[in-house]
Amino acid sequence: MDTNGQKIHILKSIQHIPWNNEDVLLETFVDISERKEAEVALENSNRELSSTLEKVKNMQAQLIQSEKMASIGQLAAGVAHEINNPTGFITTNLITMTEYVDVFKKIFAQLEVLKMAVKEKNENKAISVAEGLDKIEEEEELSFIVDDSLLLLSESSDGARRIKEIVKGLRNFARQDSITLNEGNINNAIEDALKLTVNELKYNCKVLKELSNVPNISCHEDQLTQVFVNLLVNASHAFIDKGEISIKTWEDGGIIVARVCDTGHGISEENITKLFDPFFTTKDVGKGTGLGLSISHGIIEDHGGTIEVESTVGNGTCFTIKIPARI
Repeated sequence: MDTNGQKIHILKSIQHIPWNNEDVLLETFVDISERKEAEVALENSNRELSSTLEKVKNMQAQLIQSEKMASIGQLAAGVAHEINNPTGFITTNLITMTEYVDVFKKIFAQLEVLKMAVKEKNENKAISVAEGLDKIEEEEELSFIVDDSLLLLSESSDGARRIKEIVKGLRNFARQDSITLNEGNINNAIEDALKLTVNELKYNCKVLKELSNVPNISCHEDQLTQVFVNLLVNASHAFIDKGEISIKTWEDGGIIVARVCDTGHGISEENITKLFDPFFTTKDVGKGTGLGLSISHGIIEDHGGTIEVESTVGNGTCFTIKIPARI
């Protein structure tokens, strides 16, 4: 206690020192109260900082998720169209196949009669049934029905596969990110992004894809999909009429590189400096949140990578993403 009755922290040290041919104990006492207070204050500050960082991480995750939902909202009509199109022809094909099955049932019924005639050794009946089968084959154009059935089944299977891929890409894109990085591939992220934006792209641009066999990396694959969705949608909005988008990936000295280029109207030098600023956009009201590129920049940085942009007004824009190839 000090003279005011307050607790104080004392550091006590003992030393053995020679004195007049004897070993004497020397005790020293140092008031370290201020140091202890500073340590407690530092510990509290670190605890508050950790709590603040955790809140920032949670807010960042919520912001990324909100932007995902905004992107899905903007792409919803196109995604619905891409699902409705195969759903429509699958339904039509099933109606046609139902009609074909009726023909097959008619033939199978006659075949049962033919089998009985053969068992009974009733030649006249067998000949009559065979003639009836020939008539059905001619009237119903059986060879066409068989070939068309195979075509309808193949077409419907392909449509169902397309729906499955779109829904899978949408589900992966929309899910809440886990904290832990997982093993993934940047090419998968690009393919999912292309599936989600296909309706946005196919009417006004040609997509050239050159994806090399790059190694897997530690990543949030769905977040990378979000980055490429933003880049592809922005590229599609850069065309006055029609244009071309090229996507390439490769590995360069342990770095995974992805480049997305368009032949659109380009970005002015003045706007390039603000391109990754939150809420900056050159789009019309309702066409974007102004957060897409800012969030994309943060996602790539969180993956230990960089995103750079080059653009010439009138000649197009290129975004280059580089991420370390590590698991």
